[in-house]
Amino acid sequence: MKPTWRTLWQQHDIVVYRNDVEIDRLPADRIARVFLLHRGRGDTPVDIERCLVELAGDQGYALFEAGTGFAGRVNFERHAFWSERRCVHWVPAHVATLPWRLRFAVWRGEASSASFRRLAREELAGAIARWPVDDAETWDERKLRRIECKRLFGQANGAHA
Repeated sequence: MKPTWRTLWQQHDIVVYRNDVEIDRLPADRIARVFLLHRGRGDTPVDIERCLVELAGDQGYALFEAGTGFAGRVNFERHAFWSERRCVHWVPAHVATLPWRLRFAVWRGEASSASFRRLAREELAGAIARWPVDDAETWDERKLRRIECKRLFGQANGAHA
């Protein structure tokens, strides 16, 4: 039977469950950066393929596949927390290369067990250094920027009519 994964806030921690059993706990105050790896332009929450959470110090990274709920429930709750932290970065998935063993887990039959995993800093730091990481941006800021861009183009098109 395929395991079910979910993440949720419990007080000041993000808790990871597999089949309703707690398997890990990420203290929110230890989150240094969150990378939302998205397909397309990343305009909708469904576009997020993976989330990579960088933890402070030597705690490494936590990699969440879309089915864990991190991109949905955890990221879209507690807007004030994410806004204050200024740590969420949006990266196109096609340029956010990961080590081979992480990219091809599905082919090796590890998809169900690979929905969440902890990774050592040494394993990912080199790959992340090559990613095009923009300034931190919350979902709300991203949405407002898209709306403003559409208005600007709409006004420019109307002025020439």
